[in-house]
Amino acid sequence: MEYVYASLILHAAGKEINEENIASILDAAGVKANPAQAKSIVAALEGVNIDDAIKSAALPMAAPSAAAPAAKEAKKEEKKEEKEEKKEEVAGLGALFG
Repeated sequence: MEYVYASLILHAAGKEINEENIASILDAAGVKANPAQAKSIVAALEGVNIDDAIKSAALPMAAPSAAAPAAKEAKKEEKKEEKEEKKEEVAGLGALFG
């Protein structure tokens, strides 16, 4: 992930995204750069319009639906029923030996 961040920093600074520049940023951050990973990210970003990619990735978050509280309540009911079933099972097994 740090290679993606380094690429974004280079893009924001208007610098060329290449292996050497990525390695420089990572070295400055105290991360030992892997040349193969740097080369891979450079190849993956070749021909990509980073500004368009950022805009398309920034999707608005949907507001929580009204069903969320109902779903939580249903889960509580399921857990309650499971506990009751377990109690019944324990009582049933106890009757065998008691």
